[in-house]
Amino acid sequence: MKVEYTPFHPRWHRPRVPVFWWLRRRSYLLFVLRELSSVFVAWFVVFLLLLVNAVAQGPEDYRRFVDWSATPGLLLLNVVALCFILLHAVTWLFTLSPHAMVVRLRGRRLPPAVIGVGDLVAWMLASALVIFLILG
Repeated sequence: MKVEYTPFHPRWHRPRVPVFWWLRRRSYLLFVLRELSSVFVAWFVVFLLLLVNAVAQGPEDYRRFVDWSATPGLLLLNVVALCFILLHAVTWLFTLSPHAMVVRLRGRRLPPAVIGVGDLVAWMLASALVIFLILG
């Protein structure tokens, strides 16, 4: 069924929105960058799976993987990915998760600041454990 418009038929007003409308406000920019960071998180997962596969295949494949990882393009990609992953982790962990998590203690909801401090302490403990495991 085709809809026909007459000269006096009302039309919907659709304002033109620029492509980069999200650059006008810092909160929109952070939101878009955080959403974009999921692509780099996925890349990092693929990269780590390739590393595990190379280690499992033996020293020769691992050496080839290390040589491939040292190429300038891949180094740049991994530095950009690290920046986006840090943005993702910091904005999610300290900004969003305290508001997204509802923790009740004795029937009362904990304030977001307490949950944020708990997240920070857990992050520090996990980082200390990783450092201890790596350095011995």
